[in-house]
Amino acid sequence: MATTEYDHLYIGGEWVKPSGTDTIVVNSPFTEEPIGRVPSPVKADVDRAVEAARTAFDSGPWPRMKHTERAEIVRKVALAIANETQSWAELISSEMGAPLGWGMLGQALAPTMVLNYYADLATSFKFDEVRQGLLSQVLVTREPVGVVAAITPWNVPLLLSCGKLAPALIAGCTIVFKPAPETPLNANRLAETLEEAGLPKGVLSVIPADREVAEYLVRHPKVDKVSFTGSGLAGRKIASICGEQLKRCSLELGGKSAAILLDDVNLDAALPSLIPNAIMNNGEACIAQTRILAPRDRYDEVVDALVERVGALKVGDPLDMSTEVGPLVAERQRDRVEGYIKAGESEGAKVAVGGGRPSSFSKGWFVEPTVFINVDNSMKIAQEEIFGPVLAVIPYDGDESAISIANDSSYGLCGSVWTSDPDRGLKVARGVRTGTYMLNSSIPFDFATPFGGFKESGIGREYGPEGLELFTEIKSINLQPGYTPNLEG
Repeated sequence: MATTEYDHLYIGGEWVKPSGTDTIVVNSPFTEEPIGRVPSPVKADVDRAVEAARTAFDSGPWPRMKHTERAEIVRKVALAIANETQSWAELISSEMGAPLGWGMLGQALAPTMVLNYYADLATSFKFDEVRQGLLSQVLVTREPVGVVAAITPWNVPLLLSCGKLAPALIAGCTIVFKPAPETPLNANRLAETLEEAGLPKGVLSVIPADREVAEYLVRHPKVDKVSFTGSGLAGRKIASICGEQLKRCSLELGGKSAAILLDDVNLDAALPSLIPNAIMNNGEACIAQTRILAPRDRYDEVVDALVERVGALKVGDPLDMSTEVGPLVAERQRDRVEGYIKAGESEGAKVAVGGGRPSSFSKGWFVEPTVFINVDNSMKIAQEEIFGPVLAVIPYDGDESAISIANDSSYGLCGSVWTSDPDRGLKVARGVRTGTYMLNSSIPFDFATPFGGFKESGIGREYGPEGLELFTEIKSINLQPGYTPNLEG
């Protein structure tokens, strides 16, 4: 694809000259060559963006518009993306290496579903509700939380940004959006699309900053809420800062999900759904089912079936529709994954398939889809989030043992159970402490329902009505006796 270059930052609804001179170069994970360039923001740019958002919230039209009017702008953005799904998916695949065949849905169509869901929810969500209290009638109202710092990672950039921007916009918030430096091109394009849809000045700024500048944004006294998706290390730092300032925050962090194969599982039925969720997006997914728990008396059978299927996955150019596993986002990420593979071998686990770099490519940050066997759940590869196409097959004895192993993790984001007996599977699902779960299902979560994690997988829930609630503050107004307000409009 042609190189995309920006020499201005999108701040307060305008393309403005950056305060600094440094730039961020976007490299293709497949060719390792530059495909784009954007300005690297500095703290002065954050100040301008926050000030624009503050002014737009305090005195601009956006928070004072009807929810349905804001929804129409969100709906226009969904339509614009849907009309150019292919080019959006190609752009994101070029930035971070996702296979285009998966990216058409996960990187492009899924964001339109989120946008349309929240546009529809604007008409039914109870922003205002009159309740009969113990002493009087009370108007319970949900108002926008204020200026939001929305911070997203590079792995599913458009989906994760829409998962924050859509509900924040519907609520009436103004936003300083900080995408990952690896994927700023689609973030700028989203800003262009929102502007074309009629978003008022000041409501949105895009700051693809590094960690130092991002921390400055989080600490900014005029930011009311931080919504973050990313690593646990960064999440702890953000939670600490927000705690010091009593600033609202929500965190969607990592995962180390366990897929439990019960002893009655039909592998031919389960694996075609399980494996795509285990190595989705090149394994760079917080919900990836990377721990495969297999009954001990069927362990070899499960391993053989996994090795056959994982070994047959096509590794290649992310823009080739037949590719199932593309390159990792960056050289440092490949180094990180290879470090985990070495750690697994040093602890006594055995690579049953993969474990290296594909010999057919002289360039590209590839790691072969890898299956480890003879894994104990205490090993590093079973406890830490690898964020690459690496699976660990762990034996267990009995359903309670499987639940115990699944719960023996600092994370609690997702998981799955596969069985011929749904009632038995539901019992297992209830026993595993995660925020989302799959019972014989290929759908890790539904955008109309809450998504988030237990334990170190985060704080709060995104998507569904709960995702909109995250961007509101609740106010109770005790009403004059006999007075009932008109809640229309």
